[in-house]
Amino acid sequence: MVGEAVITTGGNLPAKFVIHTVGPTWNGGKNNEEALLASAYRSSLALAVEHQLQSIAFPNISTGVYRFPKDRAAEIAIDTVKEFLNFSSAEIKVTFVCYDEENYWIYEELI
Repeated sequence: MVGEAVITTGGNLPAKFVIHTVGPTWNGGKNNEEALLASAYRSSLALAVEHQLQSIAFPNISTGVYRFPKDRAAEIAIDTVKEFLNFSSAEIKVTFVCYDEENYWIYEELI
């Protein structure tokens, strides 16, 4: 479901696990998209902590074919991760993976 996450083994990947989440499709902000995107990040982080992972990498969830505005998605991603880590005793390294230059510069400015 949108905003939720599940964990699987990494199969033949160099990672032991893969956390799968579904971000929302942007519909003008009228369908709770911002809360659902934040939930996708929180759910993923909760699974990482539950499985005692030391690191997690996030792509720019929902900013491709789901058309979520990149600047707002980045703000939500960074704010949600910061808030989660501030209230968690777990230490986990978080990496944001930017697939295009526009996202890179948005994250560079916000972080």
